[in-house]
Amino acid sequence: MCFLLGIDIGTTGTKAVLITEKGKLVAKATAEYPLLTPKPTWAEQPPSDWWVATMKVISKITRGSTAKARQIKGIGLSGQMHGSVFLDEKNRVIRPAILWCDQRTQSECDEITSTIGFKRLLELTCNPALTGFTAPKVLWLRNHEPRHWDKVRRILLPKDYIRFLLTGEFATEVSDASGTLLFDVKNRRWSDTVLRELHIPTEFLPQSYESFEVSGRISRRAAEETGLVEGTPVVGGGGDQAAGAVGNGIVERGIISSVIGTSGVLFAFSEQPEYDAEGRLHTFCHAVPNKWHMMGVTLAAGGSFRWLRDTLCQEEVTLAHRKKVDPYELMTAKAMKVSAGSEGLIFLPYMIGERTPYPDPNARGVFLGLTLRHSKAHLIRSVMEGVTFSVRDSLEIMRSLKIPVREIRASGGGGKSKLWRQLQADVFNAEVVTTNIDEGPAFGVALLAAVGAGIYSSVEEACKATIRVSTKTSPHVANAQLYDEYYDVYRSLYPLLKEKFRQLAVLP
Repeated sequence: MCFLLGIDIGTTGTKAVLITEKGKLVAKATAEYPLLTPKPTWAEQPPSDWWVATMKVISKITRGSTAKARQIKGIGLSGQMHGSVFLDEKNRVIRPAILWCDQRTQSECDEITSTIGFKRLLELTCNPALTGFTAPKVLWLRNHEPRHWDKVRRILLPKDYIRFLLTGEFATEVSDASGTLLFDVKNRRWSDTVLRELHIPTEFLPQSYESFEVSGRISRRAAEETGLVEGTPVVGGGGDQAAGAVGNGIVERGIISSVIGTSGVLFAFSEQPEYDAEGRLHTFCHAVPNKWHMMGVTLAAGGSFRWLRDTLCQEEVTLAHRKKVDPYELMTAKAMKVSAGSEGLIFLPYMIGERTPYPDPNARGVFLGLTLRHSKAHLIRSVMEGVTFSVRDSLEIMRSLKIPVREIRASGGGGKSKLWRQLQADVFNAEVVTTNIDEGPAFGVALLAAVGAGIYSSVEEACKATIRVSTKTSPHVANAQLYDEYYDVYRSLYPLLKEKFRQLAVLP
């Protein structure tokens, strides 16, 4: 029997899964690390944390299963997108990586838009300049830390730094590269035009592969450090959203995914590199060869829920520890006792700025409608509803662009939670389904490794052989009607508060 290993370098931890060629989960492991915020709205991590975590999860996987390292026929890598790892001439990390949720680069976004032009940038990269993307981070380093910029010889994305340590190769793949704003998404290659006009040396960037292609092999040094077998192939893999879409079977038109993880993402498969002329949605290369996807992103979806847990729900955390259950289970149990609409309480989940449909780093979280009647349970449900409204923002844009929506597949925390599945069905006024797979991007890149190893002839074949619908949740008619009214109030709030957010951002 042969096995495939998938590794996902996430924002709060690294996850690995080991599966059989039929997609059966054999073992899984996670290792957490902190998210550093040296200043408000900044987000960084030392890449060494990812490597330590990667070695831990590989060790747990190999020790926790009967599979032998020599039976692992392929490895896939996924990871948080847009992060920037800067290496010097000796391939040493120069400074902590600046992450996808970092908001420091608005002036660099303005600089890019001014240099290239809004419409021209969309034509070249299919995307506008947003604070989360990689290119503004590169310019920020050049503008604000010139002593570090002078040392830069390589720029890598998070999972690709781990690839370098595993294989010695500087490589990326098309789905993750799409989120740099330096990539010609239509033609699936680095954009010579953007690189030239932004004065970023082409040689700083790694070679780009399709997601299923072998990009390197486990080196002797990595084999000694991890226990993997030297020469094991490592495929391109995928950015977390494209990889998660593969792991959820989003490989045909009409099936979209709603992922509520740290961020919230609505993801639609596309046969062509179409893009939103207003730049509200992202268009990236899919992990499926010669296919693309469009997606909308709310930055602090599960992140808002985690904030609520950490700041107001320590009682639930303590009780969960004693009962040996997830604190979120106790939180959602309380939320289920509150009626739809949280009795007039609305939450805006802009805890670290926002991306879709408002690319505004100054946006902030808001509770509107608090009264003496509201309890912690109301706050919990309101946060869940507000996050779901934010995902609906992306759905409404897709509907306006006539993107077919035949089936919505929920995953992440929003797929595991029965309440959150029902909230999505009610707020979207559409049936929401889940699949038999809930291992996310790590499972997706394990499937890509299976294609790269020749076990399957295509990504589509791999998904068809391993993924099937397992649950269906239909909307409650009365709740769907009520949420339409609440959503009208929700979407009216940002325009009213935009200027106040800006004023708050400059106050000491």
